[in-house]
Amino acid sequence: MMKKILFVLMTVLGLSATAQVKMPAASPTQTLIQDFGLGKIEITYSRPGIKGRTVFGNGSLLAPYGIVWRTGANGATKVTFSDAVTIGGKTLAAGDYALFTIPGEKEWTIIFNTNSKSWGSFDYKEAEDVVRLKVAPEMTSNFTETFLISVGNITPESATINLKWGKVLVNIPIQTDIKTTIRKQIEASIAGANVTSNTYSAAANFYYDLDKDYAKALANVNKAIEGNAKAYWLFLLKAKAQKELGDKKGAKESATVCIKLAEEGKNADYVRSGNELISSL
Repeated sequence: MMKKILFVLMTVLGLSATAQVKMPAASPTQTLIQDFGLGKIEITYSRPGIKGRTVFGNGSLLAPYGIVWRTGANGATKVTFSDAVTIGGKTLAAGDYALFTIPGEKEWTIIFNTNSKSWGSFDYKEAEDVVRLKVAPEMTSNFTETFLISVGNITPESATINLKWGKVLVNIPIQTDIKTTIRKQIEASIAGANVTSNTYSAAANFYYDLDKDYAKALANVNKAIEGNAKAYWLFLLKAKAQKELGDKKGAKESATVCIKLAEEGKNADYVRSGNELISSL
């Protein structure tokens, strides 16, 4: 009998030592990576749920007004920029930053801080701030139970980091400079040996879409056409540049060539685009 009791006891102890109970995280971690400009934005944060509590306000247990908040749960929210960005009129070098916020009813303080490895806001020091800016929160009609960070309103040189919880939405505007880098790349490529039609085409698209230098766009698209005379897309770009420069006659002629070549290439989209351009003159 004693041996049997001893065996059962050892079995229970053995199970206790090896068994593990796995539970879902109360505030699951999320990492999002967004292409932006010529680089990326990476954000790692934990996502608490409201669970019937008051999310923002005086005395809130989650994110009270007027107090530095970790902008999530657990460790401080970490934002990594692969390239330099501008926030609140100040340039941040590429690197890791903690995103802290101070919620308010009509105004939030957004803080980017160099201590990206802190736990929550317990180690927060204002002396380590690199950017502080004020933004106005928005009230939305839809309800978000689990705290959400996203990146939206993306253009080649601007975007917003969006914070959404409950019915509150906060947008943090960010900018980056890509034109200086691309301009240098294009100038170096064009100055090199064996420049191809594709190089001139890339240059023309840059000068037209981003740099708004329509004279350079036209000069480069003409060189691109010399190397690819059947490229209807180049004639459409040429027509657009000519239109911006006030040359309506030349724009119509280039758009007409675009339509003819696109019809031969069975590309209805460019036929339609060419006709739309002519109609806009």
